Amino acid sequence: MVGVGRLAGARAGGEVLGWGRAAVDPVLRSVVDGLPGSMRRVAGYHFGWWDEHGDPLDASGGKALRPVLVLLTAEAVGGDPVAAAPAAAAVELVHNFSLLHDDVMDGDLTRRHRPTAWSVFGASAAILAGDALLTAALDVLAASGHPSAVAGMRVLGGAVQELIDGQSADLAFERRGDVTVAECVAMAEGKTAALLGAACALGGLFGGADAGVVTSLRAFGRLVGLAFQHVDDLLGIWGDPAVTGKPVHADLRTRKKSLPVVAALNSGSPPGEEFAALYRQDGPLADADLVRAADLVDAAGGRAWSRAQADELLDHALERLRFAAPDSRVGVELAALARLAAHRDH
Repeated sequence: MVGVGRLAGARAGGEVLGWGRAAVDPVLRSVVDGLPGSMRRVAGYHFGWWDEHGDPLDASGGKALRPVLVLLTAEAVGGDPVAAAPAAAAVELVHNFSLLHDDVMDGDLTRRHRPTAWSVFGASAAILAGDALLTAALDVLAASGHPSAVAGMRVLGGAVQELIDGQSADLAFERRGDVTVAECVAMAEGKTAALLGAACALGGLFGGADAGVVTSLRAFGRLVGLAFQHVDDLLGIWGDPAVTGKPVHADLRTRKKSLPVVAALNSGSPPGEEFAALYRQDGPLADADLVRAADLVDAAGGRAWSRAQADELLDHALERLRFAAPDSRVGVELAALARLAAHRDH
């Protein structure tokens, strides 16, 4: 069964991510080099390739989970991962388009241990750079010449629409005090799970899989994506800033309606009621308030609920994977990535 034991030759999750980053980075650099100069400067800074002056750097460009999922799912169905590299790059371009815009909308000042692009170059420049990456993503797919390029563009375009709708809901939640758990899960499915599902579907398409396998791969990716978001929200409250690259209690400071937060607000428990009153206070929360808020989310069960949800989603994802990639080295590697996404610390 996929993910049980370790098949000979199967690489660990970190090794697979490094392999994928090495395969996709040349495509990404080529795309960014082709952007207008103003957009190239901002995009390259965001990817960690140079500083605000254009001097070369070797900063982190992120985990590369999404493009690696494209490459591995293509290989899992018998395709050539090299042929899927344009699709992998397209997914990573879309992901970074969303990050550039999200940082502006959320007012985040730090990403990957560095000042965010908008805080360095201004909000307008960061928004335009994100727009340029989104356009480039579709162009990469169109220029690939792959028989599944048009189908891939539709898959990716649909995921972008879901992502935008999810982000819109996330922003709307900030103005509401009555967000339900079901609404929050639906938001996360759009904002995060849709693109991971699209990544796996694109890999299946570029690997030549039939429709049933592509559907299972998409479901696998979406389940991993929702588990990923649960963990992301946990890290947004309790993550180590030295590891995550974001300030402690970052999501509480901005009063985000994240998954564990909404679970606590809807718990009906005394800690949940106290937390709701604290969250409704006018003005910024002091550091002591943030510590208390984190403790109350935990006491109200939000932390344990999100952790349990991530584990359950991972189990369902691995069930889907067994159908699409049974008893294969690549299947084991995909399972390892899924576990890494659901049990990471950054």
